[in-house]
Amino acid sequence: MKRGRKGNSKPNEIGPVPPGQEAKKNFVVFTPLGSGQEVGRSCHLLQYKGKNVLLDCGLHPGKKGMDALPFFDAENIISPSEIDVVLITHFHVDHVAALPYFTEKTNFKGDIYMTRPTRVVSELLLMDYVRVVGTGGGDQLFSTKDVENCMKKVRLLDYHQEINVGGIRFTAFVAGHVLGAAMFLIEIADIRILYTGDFSREEDRHLLSAEVPHVNPDILISESTFGIMLHENREKREEKLTTAITDVLERGGQCLVPVFSLGRAQELLLILEDYWKRHPWLHKVRIYHNSRVATKALEVYKTYINVMNDHIRIENRQSNPWQFDYIYPLFENVDSNNEPMVIMASPGMIQNGKSREIFERLCTDEKNGVILTGYSVEGTLA
Repeated sequence: MKRGRKGNSKPNEIGPVPPGQEAKKNFVVFTPLGSGQEVGRSCHLLQYKGKNVLLDCGLHPGKKGMDALPFFDAENIISPSEIDVVLITHFHVDHVAALPYFTEKTNFKGDIYMTRPTRVVSELLLMDYVRVVGTGGGDQLFSTKDVENCMKKVRLLDYHQEINVGGIRFTAFVAGHVLGAAMFLIEIADIRILYTGDFSREEDRHLLSAEVPHVNPDILISESTFGIMLHENREKREEKLTTAITDVLERGGQCLVPVFSLGRAQELLLILEDYWKRHPWLHKVRIYHNSRVATKALEVYKTYINVMNDHIRIENRQSNPWQFDYIYPLFENVDSNNEPMVIMASPGMIQNGKSREIFERLCTDEKNGVILTGYSVEGTLA
């Protein structure tokens, strides 16, 4: 399982660690195997009192093949067989897509936990990931059969449900961010550790905001992609988005909105559907959404309305909020159609796939535009 790496990136061990394995067990040791001084491939090893917990297991979106994996084989890192449990916070590629490799290509034998929505959507995304990589001629880290076998090993938990695995107690709390996302309060012996994964404290059109757990942790391990940056409020961000899109349409162009298949895409669909309803001049302008996965996953979103916020649940009593009047699946070929339109296509960082194909077609005409709606990892076109 050893492999060469480009650059000098390496896992970072945090905290004072005394020499000797026995003495080391009395210290909390946190080792990023990915996303340490980088964004992408979140995967962290937490060790205390002889217990070993892997927090997330993602791939790096800007790298290919073995280089995209976390540093499972780094020097002084324990064997996968010694890891007791894997906790997955949410279904994005950079948090879950290395899991089939880890469960099917290493000697890992422990438990895996995630929420129900995360389990369902992860399988859809991972199957699509295998298809996209295969279509692009990239190195296949795992097969669809590996994904199936991996998902069979996943155990489910609900929010606020406490699980005990060999003396490792953990509870999932709502993290916002995407459907089913969780932060984990982990208790080992006398230490409480809160690991957030990606989270959002602002409620949007369909998701609850992240909870503040009722207990004070001894250690907080927090996602910090945006550091100390202050975001504008949701209304201002939505206004900027719709203004930028309509500017492209008004000059007769086509607007590409690269999106991740799931998560941000569903929020954008709700925003654009609402805006189109309120602006009749846009009714003849089509919004296309290209994603086989997202089409299937809308059924999942309909199923899990109960874990969404009051806004979407109230709307659901009157009509299906996921039934759109102005958004169409991109099944037809629109390459020869020069009329103004909006095209939402994955992946969100334009590194390959349909969004890259559409970008290359549109970028030669200055009337057209591309609007990036999320964070972009170094090494991708976005």
